[in-house]
Amino acid sequence: MSTGIEVTKESIIGEVIKSVSGADKVIEKYFGNGCFTCAGINVESIAFGCTMHNTDPDKIVEELNNLQGGGDGA
Repeated sequence: MSTGIEVTKESIIGEVIKSVSGADKVIEKYFGNGCFTCAGINVESIAFGCTMHNTDPDKIVEELNNLQGGGDGA
């Protein structure tokens, strides 16, 4: 498992889940648990998921980066 990746709006949802501990809980919170059985998880970005689920990508990216101790989002 990788550590310290920078999560952006263009990050692929599946890669974030694999790389960031606790990301699955954030994704489930905003997108529901259907993401985990959807094939699109391996090609769709956080921004795309936010469009599909009418959520704010900046909020999700910030929460995911905070899991890693970052969050300034430079």
